[in-house]
Formats: sequence, C-alpha cells, structure tokens
Amino acid sequence: MSMRFKTKTPALTRASLRWRQARLSLLTSGFALMAGWAVAQDAALLLDTDRYEQLGRVSRGADILDAEPGLADLGFRVAALRNGRAQAMALTLSDFAATATSADRIIVVATGRFATDGTRSWFLTAEADAPGILTVGQVGVSLDSLLAVLAAAPGEAALLLGVEEPEGDAFDPWLSEGLGDFAIPQGVTVIVGTPRDIAAFAQSDLIEPGADLAALLAEWTSLSVQGFAPRVWQLMPETATPVVTLPPVAVVDPSTEDALWDGAVALDTVESYRGYLNRYPAGRYATEAEQVIADIIADPNRASRKAEEALNLTRDQRRDIQRDLTILDFNTRGIDGIFGPGSRRAIANWQQENGFGQSTYVTTDQISRLDAQATRRAAELEAEAERKRREDARLDRAYWDETGARGDEPGFRAYMSRYPDGLFAQVATERLAAIEAGKRAAAEAEDRAAWDRARGQDVIAAYHDYLRAFPDGVFKAEANARVAELTQSNPDTSANRAALAEEQALGLSPITARLVEARLGQLGLEPGPVDGTFDAATRRALRRYQRARDLPVTGFLTEATIVRLLADSIGTLGR
Repeated sequence: MSMRFKTKTPALTRASLRWRQARLSLLTSGFALMAGWAVAQDAALLLDTDRYEQLGRVSRGADILDAEPGLADLGFRVAALRNGRAQAMALTLSDFAATATSADRIIVVATGRFATDGTRSWFLTAEADAPGILTVGQVGVSLDSLLAVLAAAPGEAALLLGVEEPEGDAFDPWLSEGLGDFAIPQGVTVIVGTPRDIAAFAQSDLIEPGADLAALLAEWTSLSVQGFAPRVWQLMPETATPVVTLPPVAVVDPSTEDALWDGAVALDTVESYRGYLNRYPAGRYATEAEQVIADIIADPNRASRKAEEALNLTRDQRRDIQRDLTILDFNTRGIDGIFGPGSRRAIANWQQENGFGQSTYVTTDQISRLDAQATRRAAELEAEAERKRREDARLDRAYWDETGARGDEPGFRAYMSRYPDGLFAQVATERLAAIEAGKRAAAEAEDRAAWDRARGQDVIAAYHDYLRAFPDGVFKAEANARVAELTQSNPDTSANRAALAEEQALGLSPITARLVEARLGQLGLEPGPVDGTFDAATRRALRRYQRARDLPVTGFLTEATIVRLLADSIGTLGR
C-alpha cells in the first residue's frame, strides 16, 4: 500500500488552524499504535512555486511534484503544495512538522524564488512582491527553520533547492533575491541547482531505491552539494516499502468549493481569489484564480473598466461624453462614439482636474457631473458670443456710418473690404450693383460686352482676360474687386480646398445640413433657404458665426463649429 498527502486547507481562521494542528497531533499519536506501524513514517516536503503574482514565472518549477508518488512508495508521508500563499503554506508546513518530529528520513525540496540578507535566506510564497527585510517573514519560509527540522535526522536528511535566476535589483538595501551563505547543521545535505535540474534529479535519481546518491550526484555537474557529503550515501531503502494508508476521509461536498469560488468571483479582488487558493490550492478553479490574480495586478484599473462596461453605454451616449469633454477644452481627438486613446486621455485629465482617480473610465456620477459642467460652459460660451456679437455690430455700424452711409462707390467698397459679411453687406452689394449697372450703361459697347462675358463666367480667369483686354476699362475696379473676392472664397484655392475637404470628411447628412441652416437662422445670421444646400448666403452666415466665436473663419463646417452649434442648441433647448 502507498500513502500520499497533499494539503487540504480548512477555513482560514486562527481557531481552525489550532484545531487542525491538534487534530494532526491526535491522528499521529493514534496511528502510531495501529498494526503495521512498527517504525515511524519518514517525512517529505515538496514546495514549488512556478507562478508568482508579481515576480514572474519559474521555469519547470512544478515538475518536482512528479516525485511525490515515488517518495510515497519509499515510505515517506509527503506534504506537497504548488504556488502556495502564506496561509496555505503555514498549514502545509504544519502537516510536515507533525510527521518530521518522529521521522528517520527527512527530504525537503523547494523550487522558486528566494530572498537573502547575506546570512539568512527565505523561500518566497506566491504572493510575494519585492519584500523588505522587516516583512520577508510574512511571505517567506525561513531556510534556517527548515534546516533545524532536517537536523533531527543527521545523515538521513536532504534539502534540495531549485533557485530561479534573479530578474531584478535588490528588494531593499538589506535584502536581495537569491541564496545567502547559510550555516548547514551537521549531517544535513544541501543540494542547489536550477529549478529544471532539481526537478529532474528529484523525480529520477533521488527516488531510486537503494541508489548511491553520492555517485549519482557526481554525474550532475550542474548541481552543487554542500554540508554532509559522504563518499557513499545510500539514503533510500533497497526496495519500496508498503505504507499503511489513513482511513478514508469523508469526501468534501463540491458545493462548498463552488460556494467559495462564487464568493471570490463576486468580490473580484486579489484578496478574494487568494482566499480561495489558500483553501483549495489544487482546486478545480485554481488555474483560473491564478490567471485572474495576474490580470488584476497587470490592470490596476480593472475594477473601473468593468464598472464602465456594466453601464452598457450606447455610441450616442459616448458621443455626448466626448462632446461634453470637448466643450470643456479636453481634446478627445474626435467625436465618434469610440473611446480610443484620445478620449481616455481626455477623461483622465478631466478626472484629475475634478479630484477623481485617473482610471480613464467613467462612472454614472462622473457622467452626470461632466454633463452639468458642459451645459453650464455651453451657456457661458453662448453668453460670451452674444456679447462679442453686439460689440462687433456696434463697430460694424460705426464703420458703415463713415463709409457706405455716404452713398458713393469708394465708401461701399471700403465697407465691403472690411466687412464682406457685415450687417450692411447686402445693401452695399446692391448699391454697388446699381453703380455697376450705371457704368455699364455708359460704357462703350465693346467694353460692356467683354465685361458681360466675364460676369457671365464669373471666374478669376475670365476677369483676368477682361483686364488684359481693357487695362483701363470702365469695369477695371469691379474686375479687380471680384478677383479679390473669388480669391478669398473660391474653393479652388489651397486654403479653401483644405477647409472644404475637412467639411466633406464630416459626412454630413442632408438632415444635419438643414439643422445647421436652421440653427444659423435662429441666431439671425441669414443663411438663406433651409434646403440642405450650402450656398453663398450659407457660407456668409457660417463666416459670421465663426468670426463671432473666435473660430477659424472659413465659411466651411469644422468639427469645432459643429460642437459649438450643438452647444448653442443645448442653451436654446434649456430656455
């Protein structure tokens, strides 16, 4: 018969720990009286950590558990733990110590990461994260303590350490990763190598019945042997020894593990998943728990992200959030309903300014506050725009009084040069047209015909043709003025081509275009018919709107102009 032990961790309280230790003591003393236990059972401890939460992976560390069946067949009672946290480690060590006190042979194998202050060393548990000299005892197993236990079986005790190559700098000024120079008690053998080599040795030569370990170790050039090292060392018996098994233990109801796992998932914290692993270090959900712990540590804003995902924000709601941020001068790099890097950066900046943690993910309360701030800011912007519009109108009228109000052509042209979209632009245009008509009537037939042709084509090239034919023609001034106007507003110029391309990139629907014209009309900017077609009147109204709000004056729609128009609409709907 063979007997194998893996730790099954009870409830994680001090009272239950004391009860477990007492129960183990009673079991040990009780079974010592049973038939078939003429000699004390030997003790083995297998500790492997191949998956640290924050210190990285360990290569082939878990392979040492493959030595458990062979050790059990050779008469060892084996306490084994994989990726143990501090609480589960304490219970496993308690099981081991209960057997080791009366064992003839003692084997301890530990692979993973170690910490040392130079003279003392500790085997680190899975949750260890750069411990300090004053805290390493909370997340580390003292090698001095293990050596003290091993010293109870001189000549029959071995400590095998698989040491992972250190990844970083010292943990603190007094503690670094690795092994120090520890004192080895008399009769204890210490074997050190990489986790891969220690695992290979433990599951092969170590558990070979009757083998001369001294001769076998001489062939392992990658392993170092310290302490007790006789020329001939037969640690294991010649043949496997049948071992009396413990009476069957009642099977634990799987629903108990399921309930603890469901609770850990509901809390969804590192601590809750560690609690599950402490209770069930080899449980059905252990791998998943390890992965979730790694995910949480890798993503410190995971809880905030999941909370935002639970809001199920629609694309329109995300656009509203982007629009609010833009109104508040937090650049989202677009208002498309997609929270990319630009939007996340804008959210983080807004959160910082408003005293929230910079998670880059929004909550319901934050969305509400953001919307209130944007609504207030939109009203402020509109009030500022109205004040600027009134001031611009005052200056416009004053200039008109000094120029166009006198009723002559120079006055009209001076006014149109300063205020091409001004309050009196339409009047000046009509008066100039009348003056032009008078000049045309008085002009010579050929001159008039050339001018009519240029006006009919109404392009820069046609006016240049007229000026070349009639450099001193009756309509010279009008031709030069029209060339200047077309140069300013012609979409074929490089600046206007860029502005037109930006407007076309917005992909405005006919409905949106009509809404823009309607809004410009509500603001008294005379955009012309609300028909979804941006004509000269619409362009003039857009330039008026942009000029009043200190936006780039192009006469074409931009993202900033759309945002302000919609912000203006917020103010209108609120009244």
